[in-house]
Amino acid sequence: QVFKTFGKNKRSSGLVKKEGKQQAAPTKLKKAIAPGSILILLAGRFRGRRVIFLKQLESGLLLVTGPYAVNGVPLRRVNQRFCI
Repeated sequence: QVFKTFGKNKRSSGLVKKEGKQQAAPTKLKKAIAPGSILILLAGRFRGRRVIFLKQLESGLLLVTGPYAVNGVPLRRVNQRFCI
């Protein structure tokens, strides 16, 4: 046969999945960051704004707020790398 069929993948049937695969460790929180502390955002639409750190989410992101009534920053998920 001249043409190969691309719909079938014969190699995938021979692969064996590992049962004891470890999950990645959750992201560690910086020492200086604690709930209620003031952070400065370094990137994004609200860069340069001071915000209040509320909690760390399961994904490792930080939940921060302005509060919105004070400086217009809503509840946002932010990576630790973009905070001081």
